[in-house]
Order: sequence, then structure tokens, then C-alpha cells
Amino acid sequence: MIKRIAFDGEGGHKVEGDLASPPGDAHAAGVVLVQEYWGVNDHVRDVATRLAAEGFRVLAVDLYHGVVTKDPAEAGKMLGALDWGHAVSDIAAAVKHLQEHPSSNGKVAVMGFCMGGALSFAAACNIAGLSAVVPFYGVPQGVDYAKVTAPIMAHFAKVDQWAKPELGQDIQTQITGHGGHMELFVYDEQHAFFNDTRADVYGEASAKLAWQRSIGFLKQHLA
Repeated sequence: MIKRIAFDGEGGHKVEGDLASPPGDAHAAGVVLVQEYWGVNDHVRDVATRLAAEGFRVLAVDLYHGVVTKDPAEAGKMLGALDWGHAVSDIAAAVKHLQEHPSSNGKVAVMGFCMGGALSFAAACNIAGLSAVVPFYGVPQGVDYAKVTAPIMAHFAKVDQWAKPELGQDIQTQITGHGGHMELFVYDEQHAFFNDTRADVYGEASAKLAWQRSIGFLKQHLA
């Protein structure tokens, strides 16, 4: 089951997102899911539902405030207009909301794809108290990887003109050089290979493997 909720952000403004709850009444870890540049669309909600079926409480934070597009040009404009500082603040509010949920076990991860992958790295550098971070093919600008404390599992594609695999390797070098932990997997795929709604780039076998690895990683660090 997934439903739209609103919760308090920095300065008292309201943040919205789609909440997917796990089955049963047991205390559960949380995952903040961060959208691609298309917005919180059916694919994002499907990923949230799949995570919930694995036993996590998932909040897909809506950084576009309800706007969704299928047009790459429009998506690019929305990405370019996004205030990344405010976005990280909204992600932090989503983390807090899940941590304080009555049925939370207190542990929360951040997971994101494309734009959301970059913001997941940014969250790892700016949000205290995260238990794990799982970025897919995204690279932020102007962050300090010395501040990373949560373990990271990152997934990149070999054919990617934006989140180039060598950039992922550089991030890993910086994080481990500061005493942090980051696993890096590079798949023989194109950017956005996890998105099964895009036949032009979807790599089924790699997407399944990345999912299995991510779920195992989350269960390891959020138990």
C-alpha cells in the first residue's frame, strides 16, 4: 500500500512524498527514495512498493512538488532549476520523519537513481545519522566526501556520459581515503539501466543483480 503524505521540512514548510509501508506491524527500518529527474512517477512508486515488500518503510520524497514529466527537455529544465540545498534539506526531513515513525527501528537509508543518485551522495555528505546509502549512476558537485560516515554501495554503468564510471571510482577513492566505506559496482550497461519502463536502456540481468546486492546491503546495515 502506498499513500501520499505531508510532513514538516526545514523552517516549518511542508514536504510531500509517497509512503509505502511493509506488511505486518513489526518495527521496520526506513528508506528515503530519491527520484530520477522525471519526478515521482509510477516507476518510482513501483520501486518504493518493491522495497516495502522486502520489509522496509519507504518514503519517496517529492522534490518537484507533484510535477511529473515524460519529456526529456522538460525534465532537464526541472533538474536545472532544482535548488540542491533545499533538496538535501527535504531529504533530511524525510529521513527524520522515518526515524521518528512510531514503528521505526531508528535506522534509515537513502537510495536514489540518476538525479536521485547524485542527491544520495550529497545526502551522505550532509545528513548525520544515516545507516546506509545506495546511489545509482549519479555524481553531485561541490560536496565534501570527508564528511561521509554511512556505508555506501554505488552502482554505475560503463556507458554513461554523465555519471562516468571513473567519477565513481574517484568518489570511492576519496571516501575510503578519509576512512569511509564504499562498495562500487560497474555494469556493462547504459545510464538508467535499472529503469524497466525504458526499453532503450533497461538491462534486465544487471538490474536484477544490482537489486539483489542493494537489498542484501540494506538488510545488513538496517537490521
